[in-house]
Amino acid sequence: AAMSRKGLKLLVDSLSRSAKHFNKGEVECLIKLFDTLVAKASSHFAGAGFDRIVFRDILHSAFGMTDDVVLDRVFSIFDRDNSGCITVVEWVEGLAVLLRGTLEEKMKYCFKVYDLNGDGYISREEMFQMLKNSLLIQPADEEPDEGIKDLVEIALKKMDYDHDGKLSFTDFEKAVRDENLLLEAFGPCLPDIK
Repeated sequence: AAMSRKGLKLLVDSLSRSAKHFNKGEVECLIKLFDTLVAKASSHFAGAGFDRIVFRDILHSAFGMTDDVVLDRVFSIFDRDNSGCITVVEWVEGLAVLLRGTLEEKMKYCFKVYDLNGDGYISREEMFQMLKNSLLIQPADEEPDEGIKDLVEIALKKMDYDHDGKLSFTDFEKAVRDENLLLEAFGPCLPDIK
């Protein structure tokens, strides 16, 4: 979507304020990348954005994300208005958290990824689903599901501070603050450092 120089400047200014982890030059680069992706996607969104398939390809090629469940959840989190299309604002603001977010922002993001049904809790079933997808199971394992169930129980023991059998955001936040490595306890949903 070719826009006027003035329109681009206004968009860059606005997004530099809302996606505060990027400077204006970075925002401008991300907008240009977005335009390239939209043009390549030639989707039915009339230049307004790109769909799940293009988004998944980007996450896969840029960040090595391969898990279908995680990719779909990340798409849903970026697509805040639920339109099925990532707009330029959703793109830049989403990447700000993904690439440069504070611990607080990343905790909220990871929690949303793992809360598959969006009810505000990560249940045993959701943990099981996420872990089942993110672990490599050896063919020799008699009962791979048993090992995953054990991991779910270990995670609950370590993270379920109010002992209600599920993780609220408060539980998750406390566990991650105590041990930062638990941020991606239920599967990789952030790009690695490089």
